[in-house]
Amino acid sequence: MGSSMRAPTDDPIVHTPHAPLTEYYADEGARSGFLRGIFDRTAPHYDRIESILALGTGPWYRRQALIRAGLEEGMCIVDIGVGTGLVAREAARLTGNPELVVGVDPSPGMMANAALPPGVRLVEGRAEAIPFPDASFDMLSMGYALRHISDLSVAFHEFFRVLKPGGRLCLLEITRPTQAWSRALMKVYMRGLVPLLARAAGGGAETARLWRYYWDTIDACAPPEKVLATLREAGFAGAIRHLEHGALPMLAEYQAVKPG
Repeated sequence: MGSSMRAPTDDPIVHTPHAPLTEYYADEGARSGFLRGIFDRTAPHYDRIESILALGTGPWYRRQALIRAGLEEGMCIVDIGVGTGLVAREAARLTGNPELVVGVDPSPGMMANAALPPGVRLVEGRAEAIPFPDASFDMLSMGYALRHISDLSVAFHEFFRVLKPGGRLCLLEITRPTQAWSRALMKVYMRGLVPLLARAAGGGAETARLWRYYWDTIDACAPPEKVLATLREAGFAGAIRHLEHGALPMLAEYQAVKPG
């Protein structure tokens, strides 16, 4: 089954975050079309199902992650993979001015369903080709979209390019548990229970399929040490991974700084 495929381990730099998941698309070339289609079709139900998945902690955790990474009032931030605006919404609160927040996403459907304060700007684009000039932002964030990027090395170089010297990076991600029992429990929850809840909540078969895919990308994703190595290779300094403990130990952030 495609979800059991792991990224190669002989190269410290990550390009594809995971091997092709052929249960969903034929090969790497078909991945972007699959993702855009399924996100466009499921966008109206995304926030409702995400709140079930996050057990109500979503806004609080995103806000705390941005604070840990250094987002402060008056900073200009771009949120890559903005989706329905879950991270950008918290960023607008922290900057104190929604006009300082820009969201970028390849899915028009997701952005059309974004609930954001007036002033936040949304732009269609990809992590591998961000449609902004060099040194445009004080901070770059991305919420749970790392596994959907086609080439992490290319994307991380783009992140480095659009940040100002001294600019900060905050990549939120869900981590594959290291212990077998916790991995099995998380798989049952995310690949079994959440899709059932998605159907019950009116999301339909496509939304249930999206959340099964979501788990499969987590299970197949490149290990954290390779993500950190790829950030360093792109030029970032101080790259670290913060892992939440307690009730939701699968939540993590990658933090780094563009040298100033």
